[in-house]
Parts: sequence; C-alpha cells; structure tokens
Amino acid sequence: MALKFRGVDFVEFDSLLTEDERMVRDTARQFVEDNLIPIIEECNRQGRFPAELVPRMAELGFFGCTLQDYGCAGMSNVEYGLVMQEMERGDSGLRSFVSVQSSLVMYPIHAFGSDKQKQRWLPAMAKGEKLGCFGLTEPDTGSNPAAMRTRAVPDGNSYVLNGEKMWITSGSIADVAVIWAISEEHGGNIRGFLVETDRPGFVARDVHGKWSLRASVTSSLSMQDVRIPRENLLPHTSGLKSALMCLNQARFGIAWGVIGAAMACYDTALQYAKFRKQFRNQPIASHQLVQEKLVWMITEISKAQLLALQVGRLKDQEKAKYTHISMAKRNNVWMALECARIARDILGANGIADEYPVFRHMANLEAVKTYEGTHDIHTLILGAAITELDAI
Repeated sequence: MALKFRGVDFVEFDSLLTEDERMVRDTARQFVEDNLIPIIEECNRQGRFPAELVPRMAELGFFGCTLQDYGCAGMSNVEYGLVMQEMERGDSGLRSFVSVQSSLVMYPIHAFGSDKQKQRWLPAMAKGEKLGCFGLTEPDTGSNPAAMRTRAVPDGNSYVLNGEKMWITSGSIADVAVIWAISEEHGGNIRGFLVETDRPGFVARDVHGKWSLRASVTSSLSMQDVRIPRENLLPHTSGLKSALMCLNQARFGIAWGVIGAAMACYDTALQYAKFRKQFRNQPIASHQLVQEKLVWMITEISKAQLLALQVGRLKDQEKAKYTHISMAKRNNVWMALECARIARDILGANGIADEYPVFRHMANLEAVKTYEGTHDIHTLILGAAITELDAI
C-alpha cells in the first residue's frame, strides 16, 4: 500500500524558516515526489543510479548550490540543508550524489582552485554536464587518512600519481576526481589534485554486492603512473586540513539529509499504525507500546531539526565550528537509524518489504553512520573539544 508523505513538523519548525527557505524546501520536496519516489524502489532492486534525474537537478540549481558565481545558485547553508533533507527523504544514495558533486568536488575547486580550474569545471558541473568524485579514503586507511599511501611525484611539467582509493561515490561515472596524495615536492604534505578520469592508468571499478546505498554508484579507484599537468594541482590546498574542510561541508549536508530519512520512516510508521488493526479489531496506534515508539521518533526528529537549523544559522554567520557539525552529524544519523529500526518494528513483517521505504532507509543509514567520520570518531572529536584532551 503506497503511503504519500505528509510532512513532519510537530514543533512548528516551519515558522522558524524564511519564505525563501520554505520555497527551496518545497521545490526539492516536489522534485522528489514527482521524479524519485516513483522509481526509487526499482532502482534499489536493480542497484541502479537514476542518472536520468541529473539534468533536472541541475536545472533546479542543486549542484554547488551554496557557491557564488560560475552558474551556481548562491543559496544559504540552511537552504542547502533543506535540499539535502528532501533528497535523503527520497534516498540516501541520491543525497550522497548531490553532496559529493557539491561539497566534495565543486567546493574544493571553488575554495582551493585556480581561476582557470574554476572556469573549466564549475559552470559545467553546475549544469550537470560534468560529474566529479572525491578520492581520500584508501583500502587500508579509513578513519586515519593521514596514513594514506597515494603519492604524487613531480616529473618535469607533470605529476605522476600512484595509489588506490576505496568507497568512492560516483567514481565510475565521474569526469574528474579530486585526489588527495602525499606530495614529495611539498615536503611530504597532503595536497589535492584534479585528475581527469580518462587519463591513461586511471581505472574505476564499481563495488558490487552492496546491501546499502544500492541506488548510488560506489567505486574503487586505481592510479598506475597517471600523469597530469602541473596546473592540475589545487594550488591553495594545505595539508590534510584542506581535505577535512571538504568533509566538513559534506557532514553538514548529512546532518540535514538524515532528518529526511527519519521523517519518511516516522510518517510511514504513523500512517501504517493508524490503519493496521490487531487485537479486538483496533488500530495498533491505539496500543501503548506503539504510541511510545511514535512519541520517541517525533521527539528525536524535532530535536534534530532544531540542532541542524542552529548549526545552519551559525554556518551562514560564519560562526559554525567543526565540532558543531560533528555533533549534528553524530546525533542526527544515530537518531535517523533508530527511527528506521523502530519503524521497521512497527510495520512488523511488512517492514522488510519494499512496498514501504523503511528497510531501504535503514540499510542506507547503516552506511551513512560509517562514512564521513564514523559515530565513534565524531564522539572522540567532541570528547577532545570538551575535555581538551585528545583520545585519538
């Protein structure tokens, strides 16, 4: 039984948004309803990324939407967050795609690139004509990117790159990869490089057998003597800090996005509980245990909405710290995954069927809890901030 999403706002959250913010949210919501919801379960079954939606998302200004100029929409951070919320209400895989294109590829080019690099890539990426990926994680260096092995060696007017990257969203469909590598020329510091994916020696292979993010392209990248011109170095990157600045942008989007997944699960569970009858022919929503579950969900969603909004307001005022974003990512992903699990419980056996979106969201959120900094890593980031003692 198809259940149409009705919106989730228990504490009059919308009253805290400006008219422009609500308009952006509603535009993204309608896009998801009209374009993604009708096809997402089939995409999930097939393990297919809905590439046909890329041009429409570009038309709506979703790519690099917080950036100024170069054909970008120049939205506020809160507006960007609301777009991410609606994308992930549809599916975490689509939000991941938009997040990577925007926060992990267009952002570093905009923040660290040369004028020539910006002119070459940003307008085409804003239009969805060129796609990108972000190569930081390696097979043996997940939560410890400082231990990466990928190297960039100078050779005349070129750099030669060798190394492996893993769990790369959009890797095999990207036109350009932002690759982070140890640069011998820069004292062994980590620098960012733009690597066109059609260069000899660059190979992207899709990861198969995923039970999570099935509507997203996930790849491994291999670079064997990949030669790029010196002008492909992102000139203003400075060590691992620059890569982490990119991750900070993406984590902010995740903190908003997972609220959408939680909202979808809650609204599905609430509607289901009101029509599903059990014991004396009463809807299961009339039972105390079910009500307690629904109350927990709406309370945690409301708290997550307020946390994300506050961090977004701080970010728009250039006051947000990386610890604020870590708190929002950590809390909101945990909250959303718990909501998905509780919703699955309320739906009983129906909770595992893709007639409803709950199990798909639950499986997706298991991956979201891990990437862009695991739950435990964000715990340690916050612990170090409040105690001034580094436990890592």
